[in-house]
Amino acid sequence: MQKIAVIGLGNISSRHRQNLKKLFPDSILFAMSASGRRPEEPIENADIICTSIEELIKQGIELAIIASPASLHAQHAIPLIKANIPILIEKPISSILSDAELIKNKTTEYNTPVAIGYCLRYLSSAKKIKEYLDDKIIGNIYHVNIEVGQYLPDWRPNKDYLTSVSANKCLGGGALLELSHELDYARWLFGPLTLNHAILRTSDELNLNVEDSVDLLASTKKNAVIHIHLDFLQRKAQRICRIVGSKGALDWNLITNEIYFHSLTDSLLLYSEPTWDKNLMYISMLTDFIAKINSEENQVADISDSVETIRFIEDIKNSYTN
Repeated sequence: MQKIAVIGLGNISSRHRQNLKKLFPDSILFAMSASGRRPEEPIENADIICTSIEELIKQGIELAIIASPASLHAQHAIPLIKANIPILIEKPISSILSDAELIKNKTTEYNTPVAIGYCLRYLSSAKKIKEYLDDKIIGNIYHVNIEVGQYLPDWRPNKDYLTSVSANKCLGGGALLELSHELDYARWLFGPLTLNHAILRTSDELNLNVEDSVDLLASTKKNAVIHIHLDFLQRKAQRICRIVGSKGALDWNLITNEIYFHSLTDSLLLYSEPTWDKNLMYISMLTDFIAKINSEENQVADISDSVETIRFIEDIKNSYTN
């Protein structure tokens, strides 16, 4: 890779630029703001600043990462797809289903490699959980409880949270879209989900125009019950998953990167890597996307999976509204 672009100038964009420079130290890295404005401040790990997608295409970039607000993903992705430039789109694929389907259709039409940046698939304990479930160490799955919560003002302490993408409906904010990692890995581990019930709430705590708390009840094709809770409210960050089956249960803590197995007679620590460098998730995701570009085996979240996640989110919103 000699010429690479990252679209967007937020925190996740900075991480991607840094990682790309590690992976491809001799490459020319182009940066572009989501709005196309030319930033006044220097942009770290960027060699050239561009102000439009068309300019990036003319520069002959070989790979692009789209890390702009979800509401702009289709606008940024479609010209690159038409130019057959492989793109990794930060999660979610888009903020609305029609844009997600448009990206999918254009990807098929132009046969351009596209994947979605659901990095939790690359957490070391996530790979272990998938292995344990594939090996059926807890037998038939009966029910699953998934929970993630973190106080939104603590996400980016140096920025007013009310101006963030997470807090604004027009940019694709809200707990459902911003915390859709949990929806992605639930579908990755347990298969397609059928929505049974949803509760979306906006508390007085944060004064948002989007939901800050979500509770979902869903079921799998094998009739396992899945409860998912997402929120922007918990002062102490929490990210856990408990899976109960006919032969025992697995407790997975995504923050401490640990997995416990519980049976009638034993409680065993199966996996523990609390100091594992979580930036490796992003490095692995990038290298896996390169594998996809080269038609090699990979586990990146593909277009079809990610469109179905947005369809599930729209089902949730429609169910609750109606």
